[in-house]
Amino acid sequence: MKKKPDGSSVERIGGLPDEKIRQAVQVLRQGGIVAFPTETYYGLAVDPDNEAALQRLFQIKNRPGVKPLLLLIHDISLLDNLVTAVPDVYLPLIEKYWPGPLTLIFPAQPHLSAWLTGGTATVGVRISPRPEALALGRIFGRAVTATSANLSGHPPSRIASEVSVSFDSAVDFILDGGETPGGRCSTVIGLRDGKLCLLRPGAVNVEGVDF
Repeated sequence: MKKKPDGSSVERIGGLPDEKIRQAVQVLRQGGIVAFPTETYYGLAVDPDNEAALQRLFQIKNRPGVKPLLLLIHDISLLDNLVTAVPDVYLPLIEKYWPGPLTLIFPAQPHLSAWLTGGTATVGVRISPRPEALALGRIFGRAVTATSANLSGHPPSRIASEVSVSFDSAVDFILDGGETPGGRCSTVIGLRDGKLCLLRPGAVNVEGVDF
């Protein structure tokens, strides 16, 4: 732990002091937008229960309203409030790839906003292994959105300064955790006729998945 000038310890989470994470959580609770590092790129977090925050997120990204938003959780127990079922065929994937860059598409709880589901009655969820992302969710206490920090159709941001350039002051708080790995975004897997289906190729290759 790093020491404060008074000799007390500063807890660090990943590349950030705990205090910064708590400031970001306060912004989320006030309906703001927070950029934060994940295991692939920077993401944009808002409170998924805040309709105004969700709408503003779509506006600043210039994102079509029919495109759903994925959610990050910090603990698998949070699935109960987000999804109506966890398909048995997902269980080995959760065991092997979570935390990790694998997004799974679940049947959504009816209370979830259409901004999240895009009118599909489904929701994408993953657990990020990035310490800052996990801490953000843990301190917030619930799921957060994790759409990539970029204007729709533009490359996602690998560093905090790219977030600033893309959004100027439209993002309320940036958790600068340094450079993210980049590469491919999370793999997205859903179900088709009860079988695993690859909806978006990404950072992990899952064997036995139909295209």
